[in-house]
Parts: sequence; structure tokens; C-alpha cells
Amino acid sequence: MELGKMEPQRRVYISLPKKHRTALAKKYKLDHGLVIKDLSTNINEGYLQAYFRQWGSITACTIKKTPQNSDSKSASALGYVSFSSEEEADTADWAGPHYIGGMEVEAKRVVSLKMDDPEG
Repeated sequence: MELGKMEPQRRVYISLPKKHRTALAKKYKLDHGLVIKDLSTNINEGYLQAYFRQWGSITACTIKKTPQNSDSKSASALGYVSFSSEEEADTADWAGPHYIGGMEVEAKRVVSLKMDDPEG
């Protein structure tokens, strides 16, 4: 494996002010999305996609359960929703606060470096 061709093993989500996202976008291709905190563990990816579809075209959606900590009496999940454009992700972010499954969740605007398609 060449050093210049190494790809990250995991996707990294970066939360930056818009002016810094613009500067980063000049050098790298970016995916635009939201990280959703405090999701109920009963929410699935289909439900999350359906909720955010009203603000744009969803290109990726994942949910991971977070470990229950001693401060919290209930378990929660963390979600990621990627949109097809920066404008759609911004609109979804600005539409908050978001209530998903009857609970208020925290949505944080993020970008991540576009991952190369493994097929191509």
C-alpha cells in the first residue's frame, strides 16, 4: 500500500463554522450532513431518513447505539444523515429544533471528506 493512497478506516465528522467549511471545500470534496444526538434506541434508519427527507435528498443514514452512562437513566443512539448538497444540509440544520420519535434531539451540522466509491 502506497502512503499517498491510504484511506481512512473510519469516517470523520468535522463541525466547523461556515467560513471554514468553505475554505476546506476548496481543497477537498466534502459530504454535508447532520450528526443527531439523543435519539431514542427505538428509531431506525428508515424513520430517520423519512424525517429528514423533507429538507432534501438523503445520500446516507446510519444509527449507532451509544453506551448507557451512569448520568443517564435511559440508553440513546447517535445518528448521521448525509444530504446531496450543502444547501440541503444547511436548511435541515436551520429547521431545528428537531423532535424525532416524540423526543427533542440535538442536531449538529458537520462535514466529512468524501469517501472514494469502493466499486470505482
